Amino acid sequence: MAREQTAKARDPLAETGEAAGPAAPSKSERAYRLIKERIEDGTYGPGFRLVLDQLARELSVSAVPVREAVRRLESEGYVVFTRNLGASVASIDPDQYRHTMQVLAIVEAAATALAAPHLTARTLRDARRVNERMRASIEAFDPVAFTQLNEEFHKLLCSACPNPRLCGLVEREWSQMALIRRSAFVFVPRRAHTSVAEHDQLLDLIESHASEQKIERAARAHKLATLDAFIQRRP
Repeated sequence: MAREQTAKARDPLAETGEAAGPAAPSKSERAYRLIKERIEDGTYGPGFRLVLDQLARELSVSAVPVREAVRRLESEGYVVFTRNLGASVASIDPDQYRHTMQVLAIVEAAATALAAPHLTARTLRDARRVNERMRASIEAFDPVAFTQLNEEFHKLLCSACPNPRLCGLVEREWSQMALIRRSAFVFVPRRAHTSVAEHDQLLDLIESHASEQKIERAARAHKLATLDAFIQRRP
């Protein structure tokens, strides 16, 4: 009994019944999250130089955890190191982009076609609203914001796909595209107008209860048209 009382005296959490809260993120983790977020939201664009001392001052830490964060981002493909220049945000890899878009054209189109009969009227209205926001944003075009809306639109159309394995494949390719991070609309902004119109056509097909094959063909052609525009862009 005395031994139990001693243990309780040494552990105030045992007396109150409270559990220890989650540990705060390390300095390196905080730096990693900040830099990654700024890369993904477009604040740090392709080629942007990451000045470690400047980031360290901003985070009120030494350069060591910032360097650790940048090395971690390098291993994930977000950052590249260049001799005599240091760390900078990676640019788009055209081959990786092409391969990912080709796979997405297949799996996302199939998921959209399977999801179509199960999409609720509310989900379709939400997709229409997102597409209208895309249309409204074209005048003051922000390719990063446009891409985020585009992803939201396509995720709505795939949201009711009843095949979990296919959903997993789509999620994996979306994650891969997030790693690439660069939208084709940065390089082919004129594609935005046609893309929004194709979204309207795709929604019309779904709402008119078109066949699975027709919806899948339209969804695949839409994705490949963006890829073709990227490939044919002028340097």
